[in-house]
Amino acid sequence: MTTLAKDDPVAVDECPDCLAGNLNWLLAQAHYALASELAGAFEPLGITPRGHSVLATAQTGSYTQKQLAELVGLDKTTMVVTLDELEAAGLAQRVMSPSDRRARVIEATRAGRRKVTQANEIAVRVQTEVLSSLGRDGGRALLQNLVDLVQHRLADPAACKSVRRREPRAS
Repeated sequence: MTTLAKDDPVAVDECPDCLAGNLNWLLAQAHYALASELAGAFEPLGITPRGHSVLATAQTGSYTQKQLAELVGLDKTTMVVTLDELEAAGLAQRVMSPSDRRARVIEATRAGRRKVTQANEIAVRVQTEVLSSLGRDGGRALLQNLVDLVQHRLADPAACKSVRRREPRAS
């Protein structure tokens, strides 16, 4: 029996008819497993996958907090918490926008840029290991198909109140 997670008693082979063809369920399970693996791999660095995404994206341009949240796919509350954590760790800073004195842009500090470089190496290693389980062509095909989905058919989420992009709060 293949268990999905330590705290989830449902096994993949117990539910093939109801979930094996369910794209949402499969992507959610893959996301959870990969996010957990990355979080564990990033722990020695003192950074989370979410923090890594924010810092790495901040390095690609001059973005306000709101713009950065939209690019990374975080709601504003989660972005504030993430930035507060990154600032407290000395990895990011909010600075005055050169084009709008009322706005602040997010910058990675020197330590933050080093952390992104280290995390990128780990992320590439983990991703390579995960995708290699699909064979050379299978891993590439999966990545390309996912890129196509998120750039085209799934580029814009449907308006829906019940789905949120932030992580659930710890109990």
